[in-house]
Amino acid sequence: MKDREQINSQIAKLEEKYKDSGQDLSSYLDGLLHQRYLTYWDYIHLDTLLSLQVPRTHFPDEEIFIMYHQITELYFKLILHEQKQLVDDKSDDVDFFIDKLRRINSYYTVLISSFGIMIKGMEREQFLQYRMALLPASGFQSAQFRMIEIYATGLENLVHVSERDNFSEADTIEDLYEHIYWKKGATDLSTGEKTLTLKQFEYRYTPRLIRIAKQVKNTTIYHKYLGLSKKQKQNASLIDALKALDVNANVNWQLMHMGSAHRYLQRDSGDIDATGGTNWKEYLPPSFQKIVFFPEIYTEEELNNWGKQWVDHMFNPNKSTH
Repeated sequence: MKDREQINSQIAKLEEKYKDSGQDLSSYLDGLLHQRYLTYWDYIHLDTLLSLQVPRTHFPDEEIFIMYHQITELYFKLILHEQKQLVDDKSDDVDFFIDKLRRINSYYTVLISSFGIMIKGMEREQFLQYRMALLPASGFQSAQFRMIEIYATGLENLVHVSERDNFSEADTIEDLYEHIYWKKGATDLSTGEKTLTLKQFEYRYTPRLIRIAKQVKNTTIYHKYLGLSKKQKQNASLIDALKALDVNANVNWQLMHMGSAHRYLQRDSGDIDATGGTNWKEYLPPSFQKIVFFPEIYTEEELNNWGKQWVDHMFNPNKSTH
């Protein structure tokens, strides 16, 4: 009897839900009768997913390279999924804030640890050959990573460190974007000419990135933090989560890229250019870029020494970082 009452209650709720659709509940129930059972492979589009690895050469390790980057982009999408919820939240709920940051940091932790696949999971000789078929494509062209940065902090914090003092949040999004730090990473240092990698990326994504930057102006994750009460901003768990995100995104992620670049692109007779022509030795070191999403939570000394101790530890492990 109790089960029948529950079913009747559910039917009544369904009738209420569908009454404004122009069809009665009976029509929807007929459709449910004809509908096939859902399978795992259909639900996640498994066959499609497994068909998306299309190497351009015959080298077996190229497929590893493709899958690794596809998996990375899926994790970037997970990070953006959490960031968008934070940006859209109007509650100033610190527990919600911390929970989302912890999720983001858990995704970054997986990404950072997964770089072992890139560093040790491929044959260097294969990479140096199949990479020539990829020109001018480059991981530099990951639009989702640029979106992650834009959702995290104001564009004024993403201006190249050599010009950052000349800009503020009062400048237009367009002006700030024109001087964003990563553009110098794909610019010829001697001529100032943009690489084809950068030109392609700007043509495809500049309108979208500027639109997002305008949408989240003054509502980024950093601005959400700045808008909290004094007591909320002093929450130790929140500060720890923000600092972890800064280190994960702006230090550890770059250092793992540097480790991969050293593994595959460095040689005694002179370094090999990255596939997109990026200036990886100038672009990747966090102590060179000093990108910090949440500058207010650090001391001036911490900001001045940003990333330096991690770089020293990575390449000079016997050197003290204190």
